[in-house]
Amino acid sequence: MLYIVGTPIGNLGEITYRAVETLKNVDVIAAEDTRRTMVLLNAYGIKKPLISYQKFNEQATKQKLTELLLSGKDVALVSDAGMPLISDPGYVLVSFLIEQGIEYTVVSGACACIDALVLSGMDTSKFCMLGFLPQKKSDRERLLAEYADIKCTLVFYSAVHDIDADLTSLYHRLGRRKVAVVRELTKLHEQVSRGYLGEEMDFARKGEFVIVVEGAPRKDFSSLTVEQHYLNVLSTGADKKEAIKIVASERKMPKSEVYAIVVNMEEKA
Repeated sequence: MLYIVGTPIGNLGEITYRAVETLKNVDVIAAEDTRRTMVLLNAYGIKKPLISYQKFNEQATKQKLTELLLSGKDVALVSDAGMPLISDPGYVLVSFLIEQGIEYTVVSGACACIDALVLSGMDTSKFCMLGFLPQKKSDRERLLAEYADIKCTLVFYSAVHDIDADLTSLYHRLGRRKVAVVRELTKLHEQVSRGYLGEEMDFARKGEFVIVVEGAPRKDFSSLTVEQHYLNVLSTGADKKEAIKIVASERKMPKSEVYAIVVNMEEKA
């Protein structure tokens, strides 16, 4: 059996009893960084063979891990911190195991995204985790354009050498919105800085960061006619059916009524 094990994101005391027992009982541990995982294992007196499992060797290592699983061995997959697969390696292996019909399970643990979201004070009813912003400018612009109008809280990871550039990119594409920058989660120097995109924020430029941004503000369509609203939505790339649905939802009107107005507009054109 493969066990996908969540590990502490800072404070070693946050590991679960089940995670410790799992790591003690498996035959092999696949780790993103074997040196960092050894620190955790040594803290709990766990001695197990380690296999390096990183993004650059996922394709090759998945074969080795699959062979171990098929031979009856129990394997634990861990990342440097938090839950594997969440902005960390593991998806390639899990997808392959599903294709092969091999079962796996998850051992719950910490996740920086969830901790930061709760600390941020933003709306938690709906959120979207987008991981690290792409390094390539065109890819970054494309991603932010795709999510700019989403009315749910957005969560990003950021490194110390990217944090200021990331905040600038978010401001340029998303505009002035509430933002919380959370750093060094669960560690001694944990810090939460709240403010608005585009404003100077007071936080130490050290450690690892999670950026939490409020969702797109609800647009005021009161100045637009239904026809103008419909054409506006069409211009974003939506087809006729989808545009009618969006307009009806945003104006709180029956779809049939919006449809009738659109048909009338088209007949007059």
